[in-house]
Amino acid sequence: MNEKQGFSINGYVMALVVLPICQLLSVYWFIQQAGVVPMVAIILVAVLWPGFFMVQPNQGKVLTLFGSYVGTERRDGLRWTIPLFLRRTVSLRIRNFESAKIKVNDNQGNPIEIAAIIVWSVTDTAEAVFEVDDYESFVTIQSESAIRHMASSFPYDPRDDEQAEVALRSHPSEISDSLQKEIQARLAKAGITVHEARISHLAYAQEIASAMLQRQQAAAIIAARSQIVDGAVGMVQMALNKLSADNIVELDDERKAHMVSNLLVVLCGDKAPQPVVNSGSLY
Repeated sequence: MNEKQGFSINGYVMALVVLPICQLLSVYWFIQQAGVVPMVAIILVAVLWPGFFMVQPNQGKVLTLFGSYVGTERRDGLRWTIPLFLRRTVSLRIRNFESAKIKVNDNQGNPIEIAAIIVWSVTDTAEAVFEVDDYESFVTIQSESAIRHMASSFPYDPRDDEQAEVALRSHPSEISDSLQKEIQARLAKAGITVHEARISHLAYAQEIASAMLQRQQAAAIIAARSQIVDGAVGMVQMALNKLSADNIVELDDERKAHMVSNLLVVLCGDKAPQPVVNSGSLY
C-alpha cells in the first residue's frame, strides 16, 4: 500500500463562500416552497459542515472511508473533505531517539555495551499506518535489533596484525553508514526513512573491562617501544657514520659495540641516565 493524494478542498472557500451560500439558498427554497425536498437540502448542507479539519505544517491526514484508504492530505491549513471520511493525524517531522544500552558480543566473542541515536521520519503515511500496527514501536524494536546485529558483525578493536578491517571503535563513519543501511532495510516496509544513525555509547562489558584496559595499555606500550627502538637504532647508526666520515675517532668493533650499547641505554631508557665521566686514558 502506497500513499496517494486524498480529496480535500480549501477550507476557507468552503467556510466563507460555498457552504453559507448553499445554506442560504436551501433555507430560501424552503421558505418559498415548503416541502420534503427543500428540507432534505437543508439537512444535507448542514451535514457538510463537520467536514472541516486542520493540517499543521509537516503533518499528514490519512483519510479512510468505511475501512478503505482513500488518500492522504499534506497541504497545510484549513481543509474540507467529505464528512464521512475518518481522519488520522500522522506527524511528518524529523524525530530522534536514543536506544537503550544493549549488551552483545562482537564478532570476536567479547561482550560489549552499545547504544545508538537514530534520526528518522515518516515519508509514506499509508505504509506507516496500514503496514504495521504501531510504527513508533516498530521503529524502536527494529532499530535495537539492527544495532545488535551490526555490533555482532564487527570487532570492538581492530586486530593487532596488519590486516585492515573495520572496527567499532576505530571506524565511526563506516560503522554509522553500515548501521543506517541496516536500520533502513528493516524500516522501509513501514514507510520510514532513516536520516542518520550514530553510536552514542560503546564500551566493554564490566566483567572484562579491566582486562581489556590492561590489554590496550600493553599494546600501547609495545607500539611506543617499537617506535622508540627504531628511532634509537637510526640515531646510533647516524652517530657512527658521522664519526667515521669526519675522521673524529677510529673505533674497533669492540668499542663500537660498547658505544652502541651505551647509546641504546640512553635513548631507550625510561628514566634519565646518570653519566659517568672517564677522566683517564682512552682504554
